Amino acid sequence: MFEVKKLKKLRSAFNTRVGLLSIIVFFVWAKSMVAYFGVFNLRGVGPAEFLLMFINPIGFTATCFAILLFIRRTSLFYLATLVLSIAATFLLYLNVLYYREFTDFITIDTMTGGAGMFQHGFDFGSVPVHLMDWIYWIDLIVIIVLIVAKKIKFDQRPVGAKRAFTFVSMGLALFGLNFWFGDFNKNQLILRRAQSDKTYIVRYLGLGPWMLTDGYYTHLANSQRKDASKDNLEEIQKYIADNRYLAPNAKMFGIAKNRNVIEIHLESFQQDLIDLSIKGTDGKEHVVTPFLNSLYHSNSVYSFSNFFNQVGQGKTSDAENLLENSTFGLPAGSLFAKYGSTQTFQAMPAILNQTEGYSSAVVHGNVGAFYNRLNTYKQMGYQNFFDQSFFDSSASNMSPWGIKDKLLFRDSVPLLEQMQQPFYMKYLTVTNHLTYTMDEEDKDPNFATVDSGNKLVDGYFETAHYLDQAVEQFFAYLKKSGLYEKSIIVLYGDHYGVSGSDLKALAPYIGYTADDFNSFDNTMLQRTPFMVDIPGHTDGHIIDTYVGQVDVMPTLEHLLGIDSKKYVQFGQDMFASGRQDYVALRNGGFVTPTITLPSLNSRYYYDTQTGLAIEKLTPEQEAYVKATKEKVAQLLKASDTLNNQNLLRFYTPDGFKPVNAKDYNYTEKATEKRLAKENKDLAARSTSLISQNQGTSSLSDYTTDIPQVQKGQDKLKK
Repeated sequence: MFEVKKLKKLRSAFNTRVGLLSIIVFFVWAKSMVAYFGVFNLRGVGPAEFLLMFINPIGFTATCFAILLFIRRTSLFYLATLVLSIAATFLLYLNVLYYREFTDFITIDTMTGGAGMFQHGFDFGSVPVHLMDWIYWIDLIVIIVLIVAKKIKFDQRPVGAKRAFTFVSMGLALFGLNFWFGDFNKNQLILRRAQSDKTYIVRYLGLGPWMLTDGYYTHLANSQRKDASKDNLEEIQKYIADNRYLAPNAKMFGIAKNRNVIEIHLESFQQDLIDLSIKGTDGKEHVVTPFLNSLYHSNSVYSFSNFFNQVGQGKTSDAENLLENSTFGLPAGSLFAKYGSTQTFQAMPAILNQTEGYSSAVVHGNVGAFYNRLNTYKQMGYQNFFDQSFFDSSASNMSPWGIKDKLLFRDSVPLLEQMQQPFYMKYLTVTNHLTYTMDEEDKDPNFATVDSGNKLVDGYFETAHYLDQAVEQFFAYLKKSGLYEKSIIVLYGDHYGVSGSDLKALAPYIGYTADDFNSFDNTMLQRTPFMVDIPGHTDGHIIDTYVGQVDVMPTLEHLLGIDSKKYVQFGQDMFASGRQDYVALRNGGFVTPTITLPSLNSRYYYDTQTGLAIEKLTPEQEAYVKATKEKVAQLLKASDTLNNQNLLRFYTPDGFKPVNAKDYNYTEKATEKRLAKENKDLAARSTSLISQNQGTSSLSDYTTDIPQVQKGQDKLKK
């Protein structure tokens, strides 16, 4: 009887406007708690932070819903309530999905620019949806069903303006107290912390305030661009001249001059995969990446063991920007997505074309609109972009993120062989991408992955092995076709492969203890491979210098005989002497040979060599970390200022012609016509492989040991 009365009382609460809104606010809070602790892994330091996380959804959410009480018209009130409820849940769930994939919170730029979530070409089948996700929507479904079934009656009595104002004031007061307490705990929470680590805002204020904060900084960035001047650029140029530029290593300068440059982007590939053996489900030991291991130890390859990814929210696009522009991505969102259509770049393809006569192309298995590449590559001066439209996208040829890697490499040959040499060619692989799934026909029958209890981790080893085989097949083709000896091949990982709660399942296979895994270990997992293969050289070796992705561009320029001094670049030649001893992380942390700070909000500094937390810094260490933090902040600020204000529009290096995006057309028909015309017009002077072979394609040099090729499903789209 008592339970029936309670149920009736609860249902009666639904029948009043204030009661309904109160129940909805409660459900938003409850779902936020599930996301905070079950997905976002927010970890408070001390009771104050736990209290803030516990209460932060209430004040802001209550204020937003209380504003609806000013609506007098019954139908409009309930419609607005439903729309706001769906919007609040959608925002929360969107962040849940985004965080599972990118270990980050979504931004305005991410949603409007398509940075990895909303852009055309994203396969929603690959979104990591979990069985228990119904919990985020069940309350709305129940309320809607109850309304339709007329178990909830519309309250025809509007709440008076005075009473509505009281409820809004109560919500604002609670939010204000929440904000004051958060700012007291972390000084300048909005002004300083939000730009370096958005986790602070979510942890202290919630997702709604984070979106408003992000919107403010997006507006601020747009204003900065409008008010920028040449003086800002000159300050950055002086900073680079005084702090970043290094003269080339005389021994290494120009050793790859006039060679083709082939960059192979190893998607989601962590350094930990190199030399890794796992015990498969068949009980045998299996080497995950045998071919890449052989390259790593080859005497023609310069391999870096402490090469750190420095990406932010832009992930893969940030890696591209770091490598080809030597600037960092933005604090939030993707530079490609946000600014790529209008940004002034002085990028690798344009520099190589204008100084050394290189042709250029990108080969990518996804659609060109993804990360706004269709527009950004034109601004960077890429002459060709062979995206998914150039290939057969039959279902059996596709991974969740685009054309399968083995097919991508092989089916690019008819395009590659038409490129005038020397060429700058970038391959963006996609198969080794979250959620690491493969068709059975693509799995190596001689390779058995682990049974970790985590499908993502099990699949990661399989897709990494597939990528290794794809690269091996491509190398075999390069050697057989004669391109290998004429080229320099650069292989790099863009960012981590496994993160968040999945790390515990991965940890035992890469030498960590799951229960003891900490932020230092996570920072070390930000290392990715970086290898430069220069055929014919025999002094290649493994180099332990601490370097980052921002250092790649000046390094390659110097290897190709181009001094980077006149360009605005923040990296330092990896082979040069006098390098600064820190690697800046996009989150404001750093790695040095002695001390590591995982992020600005890290509780501890760590001894880089031992991995142990430093309980108390010595006076010398305090001075060192203070100076290093200042250097990192200055570096990131300079890069952000350059990008946000588009400062390169005020400077044209001697001998460099500003890129005109209108000069490029990436459509299939235009590209095929242009490549054919180039080869025909140049005739005997053509340096393309197809011309050197008197019009005979080198596709026959490529292995047919690919399931789709054997089934005859790999023909280029006609």
